[in-house]
Amino acid sequence: MAKAKSVDQLSSDELYELARSREQEELDLEREAAQARLEELREKRKALTAKYRKDVAAIDREITKLGGRRPGRRRARRGDAGQAILSAIGKAGKISSADLRSALEAQGADVSNLAQRLNYLKRQGQIVSPSRAVYALAK
Repeated sequence: MAKAKSVDQLSSDELYELARSREQEELDLEREAAQARLEELREKRKALTAKYRKDVAAIDREITKLGGRRPGRRRARRGDAGQAILSAIGKAGKISSADLRSALEAQGADVSNLAQRLNYLKRQGQIVSPSRAVYALAK
């Protein structure tokens, strides 16, 4: 078995290689420590998320028991707004956007985002705009 050289007996190339290998070992140790910490944090997050969901479910059950609705479970009613717009335009023939808004409000329909809904119906080919801010059903 060969006797290990002391640092005083190593050449500059051997010292450089020794320093690089030591540096690489230190980097590997740092990466392993970071990976372990990352796994630990992921497990902690997973446990917290599970506990949160369990607590929210318990609260939702209690709300339901007391006869209330659970928050965050609203149902989208997109078709109703589009149908209300189409029926109002159909009754009037040609209607301006201001008159359409008034008619929809009188029916109690949701008029938020009316311009976007009208634009969507135009792109779908269900309505046309013969002039600015005037709408009619497509033929």
